[in-house]
Order: sequence, then C-alpha cells, then structure tokens
Amino acid sequence: MKPFLVLQLRPETQASDDEFDAILDKGGLDRSETTRIRLDRENIPDGIRLEDHAGIIVGGGPGCVSDTDDEKTETEKRIEDAVLNLMPAITDSDFPFLGCCYGIGILGHHLGANVGKERYGEEVGAVACQLTEDGKSDPLLEAFPDEFMAFVGHKEALQELPDGCAHLLASGPCPFQMIRFKTNVYATQFHPEADSQVFESRINIYKNNGYFPPASAETLIASCHQQDVRVPGRILQNFVQAYRRS
Repeated sequence: MKPFLVLQLRPETQASDDEFDAILDKGGLDRSETTRIRLDRENIPDGIRLEDHAGIIVGGGPGCVSDTDDEKTETEKRIEDAVLNLMPAITDSDFPFLGCCYGIGILGHHLGANVGKERYGEEVGAVACQLTEDGKSDPLLEAFPDEFMAFVGHKEALQELPDGCAHLLASGPCPFQMIRFKTNVYATQFHPEADSQVFESRINIYKNNGYFPPASAETLIASCHQQDVRVPGRILQNFVQAYRRS
C-alpha cells in the first residue's frame, strides 16, 4: 500500500497533533497508511518521488503566502518554500493533492493568481458553503448537499480564480472555497478535517495570533459547538478512497 504524504505547517505541537489526528479520523486512514512530515521540524527528503505515494495532503497553518518576507519568520519562509518547491511536479503530473486552507493559497500562488488580504477574509467560525455547477459534478463532492457548513478562519484568500481551475464551492463572504486544477489537484479555503472539538483547540492555541480579539475566545468556542459541521470531512474521506492504491 502506498502511503499518503501528509505535510504539516503548524509549529505548535498540540495544533499539529490535533490536525494530524483529525486528518486520519475524517479520511479513514490508519497511521501506517501515511508518511507524516512536520515541516517546522524536518525537511522534505531530497529525491522524494511522488509516485511512491498515493497522494499528498497539506494541512493549514498560521502563515500567509501574501505576507512580505520581513513579515514571515524564518520557519514560515522555510515551510512555504518547501511546499512551493513541490508544486511544479504536482501540477505538471496532475498528482493527487489536497491542500487545506493554507494549501489554497499555495496552489493559487503557484498558478500565478492573486492571493491577498484585500477581500474575502473570514472570521473564525462556521460558514455556509454552496456547490457550484462544477462542484455538483465533481467526484469528491458526489452526493453532497447543495449547501453545508464548514469551519473557516483566514486573513488572506484567492482574489481570483486561477487559470485552469474549476470553481467547486463558494460562500457568501469568500467566493473561492474549493477549487480543482486539472483532474486531481484540489484545494479548500475551509478546513475539511475540522469539527467543533478541533476548532475549540485551535481557538485556544491561536487566540493571540490576530484572528480575533482574545477576549472573545470563549464566545467563539460556544458558537462553534452550536454548529452542525460534519459534511466537510467527507471530502477527505472521498479523497482517500479515490486515490488509495497499492
């Protein structure tokens, strides 16, 4: 069985571990079916071969692609460069890829689209996502309801649809919630792995990172637990089922 390569960008151990566990849970993956790399701690091995993996899943993180170099930490620069250096091989070969939140910025930036903070940022919480016409026929969204709730929280977003991409999901605040390049390269603005418990943990971890006033953390947590956010996890499940292979 070829493993899924899980690339993580979160430098906070609790956030990284929680995210990895959520990816396993929602994707229906066993740890033995994955190769996990925490990019804050280790590099992608030299000579890594995409064909030795079933697919690539990139998690979220506190960094922003659109930040200037002097706004990024050295760790954030190194993580961003590591993922961007893989993107030409992924997009050229149409290799199975699912980028979550930060991943849509990486994919958009690689494809030459404008990724920025001018418009479409979303506050921490749940947002209603709607299927587009392309989304209704996409295999990862098969049998999805026309609208469902998903957890978001991001300062930057795609300002335009990248060339060559299908537009799969939208929300009122942010039109580009999920896109697909070619046939197998996907990215979401929301967090498909996140449920209310995962988001409670992240709110506590990132409450001083400028996403929201720290004093509002408990109110946000209560609001998250009032939302029914179960549908997005099926995207991870469908991705794994589509590309799991020997």
